[in-house]
Amino acid sequence: MAREQVPEPDPRRRGPPDPVLNGYKIDNPTLLSRIPSDELTQLLAGYGWTPFLVEGSEPESMHQAMAATLDRCVELVRGAQAEARRTGVAARPRWPMIVLRAPKGWTAPAELDGHALEGSWRAHQVPIPGVKRDPARLALLERWLRSYRPEELFDAAGAPVAAVREAAPRGPRRMGASARANGGLLKKALRLPDFRDYAVTVESPGGSQAGNTGPLGAFLRDVLRANDRNFRFFSPDETTSNRLDAVYEASGKLWLGASLPEDADGGRLAPDGRAVEVLSEHTLEGMLEGYLLTGRHGLLASYEAFVHIIDSMFNQHAKWLSICNRLSWREEIASLNLLVTSTVWRQDHNGFTHQDPGFLDVVVNKSAEVTRIYLPPDANCLLSVADHCLRSENYVNVIVADKQVHLQYLSMEAAVAHCAKGIGIWDWASSDEGHDPDVVMACAGDVATLEALAATAMLREAFPDLRLRFVNVVDLFKLQPETEHPHGLSDRDFDSLFTGDAPIIFNFHGYPWLVHRLAYRRRNHPNLHVRGYKEKGSINTPLELAIENQIDRFSLAMDVIDRVPRLLGPGAHAKERFRNRQIQCRLHAQEYGIDPPDIVGWRWPAGDAVGRD
Repeated sequence: MAREQVPEPDPRRRGPPDPVLNGYKIDNPTLLSRIPSDELTQLLAGYGWTPFLVEGSEPESMHQAMAATLDRCVELVRGAQAEARRTGVAARPRWPMIVLRAPKGWTAPAELDGHALEGSWRAHQVPIPGVKRDPARLALLERWLRSYRPEELFDAAGAPVAAVREAAPRGPRRMGASARANGGLLKKALRLPDFRDYAVTVESPGGSQAGNTGPLGAFLRDVLRANDRNFRFFSPDETTSNRLDAVYEASGKLWLGASLPEDADGGRLAPDGRAVEVLSEHTLEGMLEGYLLTGRHGLLASYEAFVHIIDSMFNQHAKWLSICNRLSWREEIASLNLLVTSTVWRQDHNGFTHQDPGFLDVVVNKSAEVTRIYLPPDANCLLSVADHCLRSENYVNVIVADKQVHLQYLSMEAAVAHCAKGIGIWDWASSDEGHDPDVVMACAGDVATLEALAATAMLREAFPDLRLRFVNVVDLFKLQPETEHPHGLSDRDFDSLFTGDAPIIFNFHGYPWLVHRLAYRRRNHPNLHVRGYKEKGSINTPLELAIENQIDRFSLAMDVIDRVPRLLGPGAHAKERFRNRQIQCRLHAQEYGIDPPDIVGWRWPAGDAVGRD
């Protein structure tokens, strides 16, 4: 099976990677191993390589053939680099590729119990099993290992002989000490502009709208300008869709292939582009990881529904980081930053296929020492979070922020304070100061925050004496105890925010059980009622989709009436009005395909003060 690798396209600065072809999987042959040599050569040449086949099974002649082929490949690589540096033209190179065709399990016994071993799938993993129970197999294993003449390599005590020790690399040529394998030795801090300069003006909380990712795009544009050799932006061909296209003002899309005249009209293709776009999330993830491992910095933006494509790659990188934290010699690298956008709650034209916030559940499975999840509610919070993540090291930072226009809540000063805490009471939305609250309305995520605020406004109008506390969560791991995650709240701080006995209505961006999983040890968990995505949806309007999953303002307001004992009877009329309005909104969406104007244009009604924490 082939491990696909994309060569560094610019021969002025880099050389090729090392593609690998494997003849067998655990239990089956691979496709490329069964293609005739001439067809395989044609295939790889069609992929853009210059393939060299080294084939055989006799060790001495194969060593000579491999050495000669390596010399030839080095000459080609250096020749391409020299020509590109002489002319300054970054033409697409046809890098050499070596295809080694040798028996699987080369030098293993030819057969075992009458079945082929060398050159077959049985040579994978444990070629000779059961050696502890079968003396004949143990003897066969010993003969095989002795065929390597270990007495020539080790002394009687088992230590390597002098010739082996002298051949071992020293100092910076050791693998762990080489900057090529320990990229943190080469890493330089990013030169970051002041993210506050890209702030959205917020004259009153919830009083105006703006796109959340647009200001981030302008910030990333200037990050690219200030770091033109050690920062790249990665996206699967969705940069403009995600409202991040300001990055093109600093750099075009990396492209060394053929160009057509029409590409000059808005194609934004550039041989030295720092924006890398390939419609393959796993390829981009691999490229970004390699970029970070060699001491550079980057960010990958992906549609939320398709970031699942890199689940296993994220898993392996997170595990690798966890191990690195135990190695004193391993230098820290820049964090793997993932922007998850085009989110579940704004898929009114893509529908059910694009509705999946479950990547967060995958992230929570990994070690708390390396994982971070942020759900900024507005543009200023997103800028603050992004600046923090780009400065961090040895983490996987997941930022969830929708690309559409949303209400803006916090001034930049308030956003910085709120994000520094990761969780906090929005006093301008609360009505409980100086009292124990009747109910806590909590939220995490941009749309979840909007609907929770709208429900709060409805409740405060219907019940002026209701003591309601509004809590917004940016850092999801604040919900965990401090014993489980370094960002977790102490039990005292959690109880201070969420009380020990009041009902909590938590409106969440993702699957509701994730919040329960994080907070199940908390004292007030029995009174925690989480609303989130429940796999209900189609090509709905935003409010209709929210209603389908019960994260809408009407469902939340009715939930509060049900949960606050003193409202259960007196609140019946308000509950009836909320239900009637919910039905009217659904009918309007079904008839006109859009939400009612008062829903689309809703603003927070109270106060003139800028949002503060």
